[in-house]
Amino acid sequence: MHTLSVVIITLNEERNIKRCLDSVAPVADEIIVVDSHSTDATEAICDRYGAKFFTQDWLGYVDQKNLANDLATCDLILSIDADEALSEELAKSIQNIKKQSIENKAFSMNRLMNYCGKWIRHGGWYPDVKVRIFRRGRAEWTGKKVHETLALAEPTEIVHLNGDLLHYSFYTVEEHIRQNEKFALLSAEEMVEAGKKATLFKAYTHAVWKFLRDFIFKAGFLDGKTGFTISRINAKCVGVKYKKAIELNQNRKK
Repeated sequence: MHTLSVVIITLNEERNIKRCLDSVAPVADEIIVVDSHSTDATEAICDRYGAKFFTQDWLGYVDQKNLANDLATCDLILSIDADEALSEELAKSIQNIKKQSIENKAFSMNRLMNYCGKWIRHGGWYPDVKVRIFRRGRAEWTGKKVHETLALAEPTEIVHLNGDLLHYSFYTVEEHIRQNEKFALLSAEEMVEAGKKATLFKAYTHAVWKFLRDFIFKAGFLDGKTGFTISRINAKCVGVKYKKAIELNQNRKK
């Protein structure tokens, strides 16, 4: 039977980490936590699950996750966020792959979002397919400031698993807005660094298209008022990204 390392990066995740660890405990042969100086009960909770707990200054999403991968010692790695958890069906699927041939394979799963207590199945949020299980040493995270991507060694066959990765994304609408403001600035910085041009026309048209795509064409309206709220906030984030990029470019010219 193959062994599995569960790797998690954390910062002040006491409200989420227990649920995550409860879900992975049945499948994990080791749990690796790389923490960037939490001041809450994150470490104490991880200790109760026998996790190997490492403290590391924040390196950025890509480097922090790659460090966690490097610390793993098992055959397979499951990379999971502290605000995620395995459904019972997904945990069973993972138990099964530990008994199978895993040569040149990685494993994907659907991610199901919980937004302010409601499961979201439309608007482009489901199925949010993620590759999260891979052979140790055959994958690394790549990307810049936001939206890290897992790059797999060639050749790799991706096998899709039954069950959902449950993502408890936001507890309040205000949390969603704050995170989008943070990501809008990071994305704007990436745009400026890449030399991409930002205009008010793009800010408006891209924001409108984002709303129409998610709420209408991707059926966000089927999630009712919550679907409208999500689509509106995400569309505004797109507009803010372009406006911040304009500001950054103007400041560079001063």
